[in-house]
Amino acid sequence: MTMNKKVLISGAGVAGLALAYWLDRHGFQPTVIERARQVRHGGYAVDFRGEALDVLDRMELLEPVRALDTQMGDAAMVDAEGRQYVTLPAAVFAGDLEVPKGQLTRLLHAAAQDRAEYLFSDSISAVEQDGDSVHVTFGNGPPRRFDLLVGADGLHSRTRALVFGPEERFVHPLGIHTAIFSLPNYLGLRRTGQLYVSPGKAANVFAGDLDGRARAALHFTAEELEYDRHDTGEQQRIVAERFAGEGWEIPRLLTEMRTAEDFWFDANAQVMMDTWASGRVVLLGDAGYCAAPTSGRGTSQALIGAYVLAGELAQAGGDHTAAFRAYESAMRPFVTEHQAVGREGAERFFMPAPTQEVLDMLAADAPEKTRTRAVRLPDYAAR
Repeated sequence: MTMNKKVLISGAGVAGLALAYWLDRHGFQPTVIERARQVRHGGYAVDFRGEALDVLDRMELLEPVRALDTQMGDAAMVDAEGRQYVTLPAAVFAGDLEVPKGQLTRLLHAAAQDRAEYLFSDSISAVEQDGDSVHVTFGNGPPRRFDLLVGADGLHSRTRALVFGPEERFVHPLGIHTAIFSLPNYLGLRRTGQLYVSPGKAANVFAGDLDGRARAALHFTAEELEYDRHDTGEQQRIVAERFAGEGWEIPRLLTEMRTAEDFWFDANAQVMMDTWASGRVVLLGDAGYCAAPTSGRGTSQALIGAYVLAGELAQAGGDHTAAFRAYESAMRPFVTEHQAVGREGAERFFMPAPTQEVLDMLAADAPEKTRTRAVRLPDYAAR
């Protein structure tokens, strides 16, 4: 391969780190730029399903990731007084494997840290491309030229905005907003959780390990909200107003939320695009085809996409036009199915609690739905 070896990856999340790993394996020279000072280690637990386990296995990371399994068991649905009225089987909501996102990114970074150049505390401010390269202007560092640019910078992708157009053209909210944060495990949960639901709202607290910490997630229905994505205080006020007057543990959760160092808030949304490539720029993971948290497929999709994109670039000998076309062709069936799951999940998220019999039937059927039925994972030979 003699062309298009220098690849800039915007975003050091799951998708970006996995892509850096695979590009190096195929003989490319990846550079990763990340706005944060280091790889982000916070976040909630994420699921792996079906083909994503195959990718982990090919990265020789399946067993290390299995060692991080939260081993979450059944959870309880509770009323405003905390009384349990139905059991939620773990198989209904978990994937084949669930791990804390922070530990996953540490593992991926360890696998990829010697395979790429890293530019932390910086971001892309401008992109210009010609027939031979992509000229990238950074917020802090000097401008540089790369052969290709990959936007792996999430739902609110800066790369997508610079190259493809404004966010509102591609990001489609599903009518649910979510806040997630960690807190002391004062409920004494051990690999389990509790879920409280009221009209248009849901709150759950879960603990998947024994480190004395738990995670809380507060969800509510709303049309598009206007707020500053960088103003944590404003976001917390929105959540507190929505949950004011609710029972169960909501008052305590709102108090803990205000002091949480890892508070995260956003809409559940999907990214819908006719194409993920423009010239020498291509999108990966949530930046190009977010399926929404309600799908439970985002992390799996990011891993699969990174594996396919790097493999197609290698098979095309660096011919980005052919590689990007093949990447889209291979990934579209995954994305179509995963996004359908995300929309279905959003539609039923706040439905009245089903009977225990229905939940048990869903749990029994869950193992049959972990793989993407329309697709076979390609096999690429890495050096």
